Amino acid sequence: MAGTNGSTKEKIKKVSIVVSKGSLEGVYPGLIMANGARMEGIEANLFFTFFGMEAIMKKRMNNIKVATVGNPAMHIPSLLGIIPGMSAFATSQMSKEMDKLDIPPVPEFVEMVHDAGCNLYACKATVDMFHLTKDDFCEQVEEIINVGKFYEISGGGEIIFT
Repeated sequence: MAGTNGSTKEKIKKVSIVVSKGSLEGVYPGLIMANGARMEGIEANLFFTFFGMEAIMKKRMNNIKVATVGNPAMHIPSLLGIIPGMSAFATSQMSKEMDKLDIPPVPEFVEMVHDAGCNLYACKATVDMFHLTKDDFCEQVEEIINVGKFYEISGGGEIIFT
């Protein structure tokens, strides 16, 4: 692949994506990037840590919401963001727009990227900190790994933090 300056650039062969935020706008970028990677034949790994693990937890993955407080991209005063129902309303509006673009709900998207060959991992330190077990996660989670294992798996590829 030729670059704009005439140099030859090597195509990315592997990408590992860290998902650390549990809001709708925190989870979807990782899923979309992993799906895009697999569609391009690129090896993809998703590493869920801290609140990003909401997307792979059986009890929570169906209830991911838009963050309305502390989110400057919402373009609403923070005071409005704390009004009861505001997050649910924003989530509903965003879900309608995503439906128009055929972007699947989180559980279906997680299954889809896994079926496409993406590997999903949960962060061991976070699992321990939140007192979770493998049973708390959806079946698509390959294993619970520490950061060292994540780096080993990611070796030779690009790491993206969403």
